[in-house]
Amino acid sequence: MDDIIGAVFLLCAFYYLAKTRQAVLERRVHEARRDAAIKRERVADMIRRMAESSDEEASTGSSTDSSTDSSTDSSFEERCEQERRERKRLVLRRAHWEREQCRRRQRNRVIQAVLQRRRRRPTTWAFSRSSDWWDVIVPGFTTAQWVLNFRMSEDTFQHLCEKVRPAMEKQNTTFRACVPLRKRVAVALWKLATNAEYRSISHLFGVSITTVCRCVQDFCDAARELLVPELIKFPDLHTLQDMSAYFHSRWGLPQCVGAIDGSHIPIIAPQDFHCDYFNRKGWHSVILQAVVDGRGLFWSVSAGMPGSVHDARVLRLSSFQELVDHGSLFPTRTRDIGGVDVGYYILGDSAYPLQRWLMKPFLDTGRLTAGQQLFNRKISRARVVVENAFGRLKGRWRCLLKRNDSDLTLVKSMVLACCALHNLCESHGEDFNNEWNLTVQAGAAAEPEVALGQIADEDGKDVREALMLHLSS
Repeated sequence: MDDIIGAVFLLCAFYYLAKTRQAVLERRVHEARRDAAIKRERVADMIRRMAESSDEEASTGSSTDSSTDSSTDSSFEERCEQERRERKRLVLRRAHWEREQCRRRQRNRVIQAVLQRRRRRPTTWAFSRSSDWWDVIVPGFTTAQWVLNFRMSEDTFQHLCEKVRPAMEKQNTTFRACVPLRKRVAVALWKLATNAEYRSISHLFGVSITTVCRCVQDFCDAARELLVPELIKFPDLHTLQDMSAYFHSRWGLPQCVGAIDGSHIPIIAPQDFHCDYFNRKGWHSVILQAVVDGRGLFWSVSAGMPGSVHDARVLRLSSFQELVDHGSLFPTRTRDIGGVDVGYYILGDSAYPLQRWLMKPFLDTGRLTAGQQLFNRKISRARVVVENAFGRLKGRWRCLLKRNDSDLTLVKSMVLACCALHNLCESHGEDFNNEWNLTVQAGAAAEPEVALGQIADEDGKDVREALMLHLSS
């Protein structure tokens, strides 16, 4: 409401200044025209009086001469007439010169008024805000304070600013200086890290609420355009080999290159189709589906599906499934395990369908063999990496943990931006405060739904049996 009142006051001030300046210019032009008219009347009156006086002198002189001396020489009259004409010509020339001077002065006044109007510097009214916290306090932050407030060190923050500079940097205008790039990025990170209200962020950084909204939107757009393609990308063959070796050495799972899972992002109920976003846990959400490597870095993310959609359906509708359908998910590099050619695969929970490239635990009906139970334990221990990744993601960036009141389109951009920032922080070795994870653990998701009615792939069954026998041997 304060911003609306300020904007109305600003518009009224602009309108009053414009009207006042227009009235001053009109008054100056009117005064110049009035002075010119008065001077023209004076000159005309002077010419008229001089002409009348010269006529009277001529008539008086002629009558006197005729009465006193009738034999006046005609040459004298001609000289008098010539002198009278000369005086009249001089008077007319003087009057013409004065009229020209009057017009010139009037024209100069108008030109001067126009030039003054053009040369005047534009002015604007702005509400006074204090940015002492950012200008004075933040420059003295230690590395620990940078991580606590912005989730990354100052060096990583500067690296991030350089990455998004092409899309976020603004230019100064004639009205005011733009918000610096570092401050714009800091505003966006504060929103993503705390999920604070725009009003509180506005007071903290000394900018308007509109500026805060624009900074968050611009940063998320820049992250989708510049950060996501660089930081979240499908691994090449060499990277897949490293991932497989890491899973094998740590959890004893050969040919495994990642783990997949879904997580719900709380949102406010949208106006359209809000029932579709009401999940089985009793609140509205959108789903984030992600695949991580053994170190907890995302290499495939999909965000925005309504919360009521099953994980298996989210997978079918994702870009990850498109790679499977086109046969370009993993290279045909297999390993013979128990007489079965086993290619690269990822791990999923019981909500996902069993595929040759996706391994899931055996369904526990109370009749599992020892080998099947061992396989399930191995799978569960290895899948912890994706659960930890989601925990660290939401712990750092609380906009994904608390209810997000932003528009759905912006929420999707926020999710992708936070995933890219997660990879940036993890790859740069940024510290993770264990206290951030306490709230995440308190609101941990329930057990996933079992994918009832899903048709298991026969090749997937063969691969799982071969892996079970390999782990049991």
